[in-house]
Amino acid sequence: MAKTEMIRARVEPELKSQAEEVFSELGLSATEAITLFYTQVTLHRGLPFAVRVPNAETIEALRQARVGEGLTEYADLEDLKAKHD
Repeated sequence: MAKTEMIRARVEPELKSQAEEVFSELGLSATEAITLFYTQVTLHRGLPFAVRVPNAETIEALRQARVGEGLTEYADLEDLKAKHD
């Protein structure tokens, strides 16, 4: 079937750039990614992922991750295993 429909959407430039970087890493164009999303919506008869309002604990964990608070660094996998045995 020929592709004849066009989708236009306004998004923040930074979001567009970041998403297209991920698409590129996956070997997808923006058009292919949107087509994949629409296909999954159709197959799932809804969004192909859970959409929820995060609770207070999740919001705090996200905040900490964004600012790098409470993170532990390991030199390598062996270091991680050694400290958690």
